[in-house]
Amino acid sequence: MIQLELFDHTDRTRLSEDLFSAYFDCRKNKRNTLNALKFEKHLERNVFELIDEIYLGTYNPGKSIAFVVTKPVKREVFAADFRDRVVHHWLINKLNPLFENWFIQNSYACREGKGTHYGIQQADHFIKECSENYTKPCYLLKLDIQGFFMHINRKTLYTRLTQFINEHYRENDKGLVLEITRKIIFNQPTQHCIIKGRKADWEGLPKNKSLFHSPPDCGLPIGNLTSQVFANFYLHPLDIFITEDLGINYYGRYVDDFIIVHCDKDYLKSLIGKISNFLHSTLQLTLHPKKIYLQQYNKGLKFLGTVIKPNRIYIGNRTKGNFYLAIQQQNKLIEHRTPQKEDYAHFISSMNAYLGIMKHYKTYKIRKKMIHNLLNPTWWKHMSIHRCYSKFKRINKIRNKIR
Repeated sequence: MIQLELFDHTDRTRLSEDLFSAYFDCRKNKRNTLNALKFEKHLERNVFELIDEIYLGTYNPGKSIAFVVTKPVKREVFAADFRDRVVHHWLINKLNPLFENWFIQNSYACREGKGTHYGIQQADHFIKECSENYTKPCYLLKLDIQGFFMHINRKTLYTRLTQFINEHYRENDKGLVLEITRKIIFNQPTQHCIIKGRKADWEGLPKNKSLFHSPPDCGLPIGNLTSQVFANFYLHPLDIFITEDLGINYYGRYVDDFIIVHCDKDYLKSLIGKISNFLHSTLQLTLHPKKIYLQQYNKGLKFLGTVIKPNRIYIGNRTKGNFYLAIQQQNKLIEHRTPQKEDYAHFISSMNAYLGIMKHYKTYKIRKKMIHNLLNPTWWKHMSIHRCYSKFKRINKIRNKIR
């Protein structure tokens, strides 16, 4: 527990400012959810309760809601309570500037100015440059880690994070940061969690993709901001091993999905064993044996929802299929009842997420056709769309602004 006498009034004021800032970060795209509205109803009281708990060392993560999603792939999600998400944002706001100075350029997940689109563009750039603008042979090696989130060793993660924070963090609240880091990493969300849906939803989900079956002292819950950023931190040694120890120039990673581009196919083949040994010995992780892809660049590269081919990047069939299913889900909702405030927010979040990905590629005709042919006309009473078919907006909000 943190000793109260280590902190003065200035430190507490700074904590207050940081937590309110974290709240505003947290509520983006979540403001209309039931948890967020409940927290906002008594905002000051809830934030100051969190301040007291963190300041006195009595904060502990609450219950999570566990459920299974099927798109884009079937996976288990643990949704933390909104107050815990505020704490997650507070902690990541503290650590992210330090991580950004430390991470390599070509790790893309959960980083401002990067993300999937940047990763796709970088992969395309690697292929063009390695093949000297498609005039020479080059090859693609794509690898994946088996059951990644469920096999992150929490003790290893905490030891490395503690060392990193002690070496790089210079603020007066270092003790608070270390304490909250420990509580989040070693929290067991499977204990006393609330199951949303049916137990049958877990049928067909491999055990290595569920926290309920993780090895002892392993696993981070998918769905938490801290899990995503800490996962990136956990794989940083892999980035250094590949780029510095192996001397690879064309390498990029999005979470546990990573690619290497090289002119020598046999050399790429020889790297598989080296990378596998490093993952096992250093990070207690295993390469997915069924997700090793090694081909010449003109065969195409499936990466982050797209297919990258010479002079063209296509949107992947899975992304198009998932967009179709998302539209059907929204249609099903509006057939049975009048949309509520939360439904509007979910519609905009879901539809715009797919449009945000697809708009970067030559998909205008696909977007227009799918929206006009598939979307229930009733939605047009509530929504409008940009003329480029890149973004939905709620009509009522536009009218209210005019008034």
